[in-house]
Amino acid sequence: MNGREHELSSPTTGFTHLVLACVAVLLAAADTYVVVLALPDIMVGVGLDVDELQRAAPVISGFLLGYVAMLPLIGRLSDLFGRVPVLVASLVLFALGSLLTAASYDLAVVVVGRFLQGVGGGGLVPATLALVADRWPPHRRGLPLGVVGAVQELGSVLGPLYGAAVLLLADWRAIFWVNLAAGLMLAAGIVSVRGERAHTRSRARVAARVDVPGLVAGLLALVTLTLTLTAPDRLTTDVTIGLAFVPFTGSSRLLTPIGLATLVLAVAFVLRQLTAARPLVDVRRLPAVFAAADFTGALLLGLALGGVVVTFAVADPATQVISPAGPWLLAGSTACAVAFVVRQRRTTNPVVPRGALAATPAWGSLVVSFFVGAALIAALVDVPVFARATRYPDSQLGAALVLVRFLVALPVGALVGGWLSRRVPAGLLTAAAMLVSAASFVSMARWNADALSGPGSDVALVLCGFGFGVAIAPVNAALLAATAASAHGVGSALLVVARMVGMLVGLSTLTAVGLRQFFVHQARIGSPEQLCPDRPGQCPAYLDALRETALVQLHTIFVGAAVSAVVAAVVALLTLRRVPGLR
Repeated sequence: MNGREHELSSPTTGFTHLVLACVAVLLAAADTYVVVLALPDIMVGVGLDVDELQRAAPVISGFLLGYVAMLPLIGRLSDLFGRVPVLVASLVLFALGSLLTAASYDLAVVVVGRFLQGVGGGGLVPATLALVADRWPPHRRGLPLGVVGAVQELGSVLGPLYGAAVLLLADWRAIFWVNLAAGLMLAAGIVSVRGERAHTRSRARVAARVDVPGLVAGLLALVTLTLTLTAPDRLTTDVTIGLAFVPFTGSSRLLTPIGLATLVLAVAFVLRQLTAARPLVDVRRLPAVFAAADFTGALLLGLALGGVVVTFAVADPATQVISPAGPWLLAGSTACAVAFVVRQRRTTNPVVPRGALAATPAWGSLVVSFFVGAALIAALVDVPVFARATRYPDSQLGAALVLVRFLVALPVGALVGGWLSRRVPAGLLTAAAMLVSAASFVSMARWNADALSGPGSDVALVLCGFGFGVAIAPVNAALLAATAASAHGVGSALLVVARMVGMLVGLSTLTAVGLRQFFVHQARIGSPEQLCPDRPGQCPAYLDALRETALVQLHTIFVGAAVSAVVAAVVALLTLRRVPGLR
């Protein structure tokens, strides 16, 4: 019995796993957005000045790198070894990343922690989508896929609120301590849900399978790691205990006696797993796992995706399309992508099974997801910018709250889209949804400085978010229906990757196009000296013209988003017309 068959052996067990997985997806999605509010405090906490935002970019890009680059490998592992083991492993990685972030004392530790959070949080999504595909036949997957999509999008609403609530009561580290506890509790909950046969085992037999020495070594390693990174004042100032925190050389907290103790305990834990009859983590299987999942191919694909992520994520969208090192990174990504294709053709066990995405609805879903992401990012980023430029010039919070209308409509649309997926063909439903969003963007492209004062803007934002939400379930359902069960995990992972890459590329490209229009119109209005020769330093006409020019830039971005949404609609109509098992 393989991993997926075991997960499906009990309907109740499978359903419970899905519920817990959805809660985990919600937690990870909320964490994606919570750092936006906490970033200034994080910067101060690791020794950066608030105005050194560019140096803090790795905090964001590190998470995205882990989220995107590792997804294909994680998806493939879920196909080979089951959804539940991957869900548990992803939650453990998410919890470990939360621990490192919460206990961090410098930027490097934060970046590593956020990377691990990205790997764990990202891995939850394809495993959960594949779990839905394992439990429901193609024609009945729409609603549960809509639920998963709604939960994921709900995180974008709850994340900032959750972060704000925690920051009112404690500092930024509390956010990640809560994530640590929640991640471990969810992992324990998923592990504890067993099938009917497992429930018949005696407690003594279950207890006998627990590797107590390994468990003790692992827990002690985590405790000493936490103490090493946090260096509590009560311990470091103690005359005797404080000696354990004195660095051997330099100022690194890792190069201390307690840091050395952490390393020894970690090595002891690994050695125990190599020698125990029933280890907690069977590391002896790792070579076989890497061979079965084509780790080399996954590494090449991850490097290719990582280069794209860093190229666009590190760039300052206000001044550049790609980062200064972008040309070199993209060249490296291209080389890795070519090597990956060659590897795919020659290896016995490719990370993306041959023919898995050959069906038109499969690759069509990836293209649709890319353009959906490119359009979606315009709303997420530029609607608050518009609000700040017009109605809330002195309130970042007020500008951000304008987007709530859009964000609330997203999960509602995802549920409706899941329900409609059983009644409307996937291509037609996706195209209609994206055309609604495109029409909303066209409306936004005509907003004037007073647009947010009237109900028209609320309608446009709600319809735009609703359209994006409706498109989630049919696109997911089309890809899962067009791929074999043995590729549901990696297929779902690539769908998420396509959307994330679309968001990164869309943000830089649309912003660059908008900036070009800004500079063109700025050149037309002339200088303050030309408009107000008597008092160029106080020229209302120039300031008004400059505001209008800024609106032209945002209008251009909204038009570009509308074009991306229309392209997604057209591709959906052409490629998702006939999906096996769906309408």
